[in-house]
Amino acid sequence: MMNRVGFGGFLTFTIMSAVAFGQPPQGGAQNAPGLGGPQGNAQALPINSVRPDYILGPNDQILIRVPQSDEINERPFRIDTDGFINLPLVGRVRAGGVTVQALEADLTTRLREYIREPVVGITVTQFRSEPVFFLGAFRVPGLYPLQGRRTLVEMLAYIGGLQPNASRRIKVQRRSEYGSIPLPNAVVDPDKKVSSVEISLDSLTQNINPEEDLLLEPFDVITSDRAERVYMFGEIGRIGAIELAERPSISVIQALTEAGGFKEFASRDKVRILRPILGTNRRAEIEIDVKRVLEGKDVDFPLLPNDALVVSRSYARATFIPIGTAMIGSIPFIIITSILR
Repeated sequence: MMNRVGFGGFLTFTIMSAVAFGQPPQGGAQNAPGLGGPQGNAQALPINSVRPDYILGPNDQILIRVPQSDEINERPFRIDTDGFINLPLVGRVRAGGVTVQALEADLTTRLREYIREPVVGITVTQFRSEPVFFLGAFRVPGLYPLQGRRTLVEMLAYIGGLQPNASRRIKVQRRSEYGSIPLPNAVVDPDKKVSSVEISLDSLTQNINPEEDLLLEPFDVITSDRAERVYMFGEIGRIGAIELAERPSISVIQALTEAGGFKEFASRDKVRILRPILGTNRRAEIEIDVKRVLEGKDVDFPLLPNDALVVSRSYARATFIPIGTAMIGSIPFIIITSILR
């Protein structure tokens, strides 16, 4: 059997391959019940927590609504170990291995023999296993039954990883009845009775901190937002946001290049970076001399998610224009070309 380190490495490769080559998992969230593990242990959930493409399986309990049939309407039915349910009027019906939506359609067709225009609605009221939730910018977000002991890396690999424009940081939130998340940077909210933590996907997949490969608990919520951005303002070609995509950071020179470079009167020696101060609404100011960076005298500086780069106007450059420059600017292009030759 593959040990955990080896298996984790394989799954790391799977996650990165899915992200790099755009291959979603076969079947997606609806195939999650196929994971191995003990059956039973059903758990009630809010009725609006399941997508219609959730694939039903043995020991799921469903509530069927057919207003035209008193024998079936608002009655719970549990799917047996063979994947069937027994209903009044229609008898034994296969429910295991089909989606909620498909079962609704099947029952509607069957009930037409007895009811003129049957209206069928199905809600999963109990699951065969406690679920975990993957929300946001995952390739196949949704609800996944947590059968057996599953780690964060295993489940990320199973659902196909993140979308290309997803953030490189994911958030895990856990109910207090399952204990606090066992990481030193986890934050406990006693009012909401949850703990939460942010984890770098790069750190996770490179196994830099093995403890971050959390053993998931029932009802854990794993969230991924869209990729972080850096914001560009001032005397540059294009003002706006630059998505970091899969990059953890972008250098000042790279960002300026993507933003179209400096305008004519931009101040190159006093470019400001406004960096958010964690836990506050304030920003720290960092001053960069881009002129020295371009001359190779200083090292390029990384912009982190949500940094704002501000290029001010150089009034000295705008006011004092060399006479030669002004004269050249007035010479027709064809003459300049001849001089340069």
